[in-house]
Amino acid sequence: MCYGWSFLYSSTAYGLKCYNCVTRYPSSCTTSVTCPPELDQCSSLTASGVTTKSCMVSNLCVSPVTCCKEDYCNGAITTGPSVLLLLLSSAIITFFV
Repeated sequence: MCYGWSFLYSSTAYGLKCYNCVTRYPSSCTTSVTCPPELDQCSSLTASGVTTKSCMVSNLCVSPVTCCKEDYCNGAITTGPSVLLLLLSSAIITFFV
């Protein structure tokens, strides 16, 4: 029980960590920031081919903005059907070989 409390305390004390950038190439977004306490979400928005990632206050997290609450959670690039097909075919090959 003590360990859980210390984790919650340290997360709050040091702040959420998010990727922070404005770019046309989301995979190049490697700059990170520690959010101030009032900005409790990581956000990501893509509009007109430009992706913006930053810290955000939760009440501003409405579509088309996507938000999340874990460190660096706004850094993932969404996978398309081709990646899922590749993983499925690899699993089938592994199973039958």
